[in-house]
Amino acid sequence: MKQLLLLRHAKSSWDDPDLGDFDRPLAGRGLQAAKSMGRELVARDWLPDLALVSAALRTRDTWRLVAAELPAQPRVAFTDALYDASAADILSQIHQADASSGSLLVVGHNPGLEDLAKQLAGSGSEAKARKRLEEKYPTAALARFIFEGDWSGLSSARLTHCLRPKDLG
Repeated sequence: MKQLLLLRHAKSSWDDPDLGDFDRPLAGRGLQAAKSMGRELVARDWLPDLALVSAALRTRDTWRLVAAELPAQPRVAFTDALYDASAADILSQIHQADASSGSLLVVGHNPGLEDLAKQLAGSGSEAKARKRLEEKYPTAALARFIFEGDWSGLSSARLTHCLRPKDLG
């Protein structure tokens, strides 16, 4: 059984109008949300062994804070291909993931990440998770999928959870 975790970057800061979109850091609220999501991954034993992370500053910072909570550090690849990527582009990156990885975490951006999550949510998906996904996929939201097969053939999966920072209390 494979596990796919789609994590939208945490809330970014707009304080410096001179910064380009790629270089925006996390806001204070984002710092806390990323740490909380990392702790939640550990609490639920949803530990990735591979992470694909957009090279943008806010996604790298989100990953850094999540990874700091993990008991072991997975392999990580930072890639420009996930920045401003469509659902199809993100799925293409997933298809290229190391076949030996059983649990993959992707840290990326909307709208591509949300579009991919909705596209992947196949039959057998949890109704509550699907409803949350359809309502809103805010910053630092995490969608968890499980499926049988290889990364290269992923086209549909079972959505088991959709967590938002506000759900973590």
